[in-house]
Amino acid sequence: MTILEENRQYWTGRASGYAEVNRLELSTGQRRKWKDCLRAELERQFPERSPEQLRVLEVGTGPGFFAILLAELGCRVTAIDLTPAMLEEARKNAGELAGRIRWMEMNAEELRFADESFDAVVSRNLTWNLPHPERACAQWARVLRPGGLLLNFDANWYAYLFEDEARKAYDRDRANSAEQGVWDQNLGENFDRMEDIARRVPLSGIRRPAWDLALLSSLGLRAEADEQIWQRVWSEEEKISFASTPLFLVRGRK
Repeated sequence: MTILEENRQYWTGRASGYAEVNRLELSTGQRRKWKDCLRAELERQFPERSPEQLRVLEVGTGPGFFAILLAELGCRVTAIDLTPAMLEEARKNAGELAGRIRWMEMNAEELRFADESFDAVVSRNLTWNLPHPERACAQWARVLRPGGLLLNFDANWYAYLFEDEARKAYDRDRANSAEQGVWDQNLGENFDRMEDIARRVPLSGIRRPAWDLALLSSLGLRAEADEQIWQRVWSEEEKISFASTPLFLVRGRK
């Protein structure tokens, strides 16, 4: 079984549980924090255009969190995922907005869109999981229009599998989460299977976002990183559970 097939199988099993995580985000202040973040990024890049004028692709939509927020902002949204079960959960989460979003089953590394099809491409917590992330990023750059914007939110999620100090920090996060009574998303269903996949995908052992910046620059994008974005968008619980793996944002401008 290829890593791609293992990913599809794993996330099929995780679809309902992961959808619950997204529903929690949608029902709390996280909805506003993330929507404000996405709005600010789009307004900064496209100051003279309304959201209704923007075609946005979300890669790896999972249960649809970003797609829903972008549709609420008024964007023309296409959301893709490798896993049909995730797309099913995304439609449920979207409710009355589901019909305004174009949902498609698709591999993030093999986009079936024409060149320069989208004004923006967004992704969250996906790149680390890909067997060929450089191929995926090249595809995302390809479908961006000139003047377009790539927003990639991710973290060094599985560095603890490769670095002793990262392992110690990861263990501290688990202990702090338990001590403070925080829901720890790093514990749960079939987590050992995800760790097995993480050991075999290329980015788990590479410190980022330096890798991302170098790759996007090589693809002709103007790249920069915001390594403090977690301060703006994470809940207090996430800041405890994921203290050793802070979320970063990589922006790429075409």
